[in-house]
Amino acid sequence: MLKIAIIGYGKMGHEVEAVALERGHSIALKIDKDNIAELTTENLKKTDVAIEFTSPGTAFQNIQACFNAGVPVVSGTTGWNSQLESMIEKARKGEGTLFYASNFSIGVNIFFKLNKYIATILNRIGMYQPTITEIHHTQKLDSPSGTAIKLANTLCSQMEAYQGWTLLPETAPNKIPIEAIRQGQVPGTHIVNFLSGQDSITLKHEAKSRRGFALGAVMAAEFVHNQKGFFSMDDLLKLD
Repeated sequence: MLKIAIIGYGKMGHEVEAVALERGHSIALKIDKDNIAELTTENLKKTDVAIEFTSPGTAFQNIQACFNAGVPVVSGTTGWNSQLESMIEKARKGEGTLFYASNFSIGVNIFFKLNKYIATILNRIGMYQPTITEIHHTQKLDSPSGTAIKLANTLCSQMEAYQGWTLLPETAPNKIPIEAIRQGQVPGTHIVNFLSGQDSITLKHEAKSRRGFALGAVMAAEFVHNQKGFFSMDDLLKLD
């Protein structure tokens, strides 16, 4: 049984708590904007692992606090890419333990692998153009989503004709267009289209609720709590 710190006690934090308790763990610390002063080394040292879902403006300091306390941290906060790489590098150097994913859904991570496989095949053919559409709730702070960006980067790694992405309505040659839609309270949908003059190939992942993300995050905490370094869903699921 793990003693878990939840950093970010919003809708995702509540889902994480429910899943963690169902799996036999306890919640030793809950941190939200109203009690951020309690995110101290002393309090964190009473926990085995932290799960962090907050905002792009606070993720860096939250994870650094966990590093300072020597507590492994699982983070799913997106939209802070410029600072994320430095935290990953710190973890790889042994300055902390970080498990990061832009999306903790098991299905989405299989979706990444399917897109990578198809992109590898289509790169040899050369006549298909990829586009990405992502749909999220109106409270999502980053646009495009971290999942959409990872999808675009995955496609670019396999398709030589593409170098990077653009957010519609902006377009650019040799870049994959991403359409970001914000509506209602939808949990999240990602659609990848490969278009040619003759046909189209469409892959779609649609989340049913936040529970799938919470389950993946708790599984990540179980995996990483006694390890050192940087880890991702590929390590947890052994997809590579």
